[in-house]
Amino acid sequence: MKSTTVDRHIGLLNLAKTLSFLVVFVAGVVVGMTASSQINRYFVSQAKLYFYSNMNNHFSAMQIPNPALRNCSSEANLTHGFSDNELFWRASMVPRRAEYPFKRVPKVAFMFLTRGPLPLMPLWERFFEGHRKYFSVYVHALPGFELNVSMHSAFYKRQIPSKNVEWGTVALAEAERRLLANALLDFSNERFVLLSESCIPIYNFPIVYKYLINSDYSFVESYDDPSRYGRGRYSRNMLPDIKLYQWRKGSQWFELSRELAVNIVADTKYYTLFKKYCKPSCYPDEHYIQTFLNMFYGSLNANRSVTWVDWSMGGPHPATLGAANITEGFIQALRNNGTVCPYNSEKTSVCYLFARKFAPSALEPLLNLTSKVMGFKNF
Repeated sequence: MKSTTVDRHIGLLNLAKTLSFLVVFVAGVVVGMTASSQINRYFVSQAKLYFYSNMNNHFSAMQIPNPALRNCSSEANLTHGFSDNELFWRASMVPRRAEYPFKRVPKVAFMFLTRGPLPLMPLWERFFEGHRKYFSVYVHALPGFELNVSMHSAFYKRQIPSKNVEWGTVALAEAERRLLANALLDFSNERFVLLSESCIPIYNFPIVYKYLINSDYSFVESYDDPSRYGRGRYSRNMLPDIKLYQWRKGSQWFELSRELAVNIVADTKYYTLFKKYCKPSCYPDEHYIQTFLNMFYGSLNANRSVTWVDWSMGGPHPATLGAANITEGFIQALRNNGTVCPYNSEKTSVCYLFARKFAPSALEPLLNLTSKVMGFKNF
């Protein structure tokens, strides 16, 4: 009996020791986990603090020499100071997310490639009036030239950094790409029209805007010309990347969707071939974009231009139209000349939105027809 009592006390004592050990062990685990959590939070917070406070140092270490690349705003920043390589690199960036973090109103970028003054600017000012949030303007003029306009003008501070351009050289195609790249910096720009100082609109802004924004295709003339003025300009040095059957010709006055504009600016391989082998008497502005789109994006191109040009006189340059040519009937004929062209899945008689080549003397009679014939509204 006494032995049984002693054994019971010894068993209880051992149980108490085991429970005490378990309590101490569990308490140690809890304390350890709490301490570890605090330590982790501390180091994570310190890491975040270090990352954010030193982010600019990390960018500097990535060998991006131009600070403007890290502070690129959209439309307002045309004096960004990019080199061409930096500009094309930045402009070729494409967001992976379909939605925008801001309310985006799609715009049309009107890109003017000019030697200097824009004598028909008053006509364009009247065309743009009242539609400010639906368009952007970009001007590539010769270096040193500055447009003298009021701060209320659609052309105010819209010149981009430029380089010298000579007709018939690759510098002309380079200027077109420079205009596209600057316009691509504004994520609201959806369509891109190349114009010259001698171009005019032949419809009012709402019609032009709706026509371009709603189009499923870009408008670039691109055709196979078997003559010496087409295939005759091809260089076999472009093989094997560009083959003769892929070579195309067309008007330089294009209109592009954002998707195709990005692809053109991002291209280095094929543009480099044109720079090396499409020398004078080849005219890159008539072949580069036309061939590039034919090779890779033909299904996205309407294969026609929306800019009317008069080649009836023959020769390397189109006819120039002055005051004597500007009549109500002439403008009406440009707007509806009896031809029909494809637009998306339908046919339309509206085939041209712009026209060239107009002399400065045409300005006054054109202004007199803006309301009656072209449908411009007076604000």
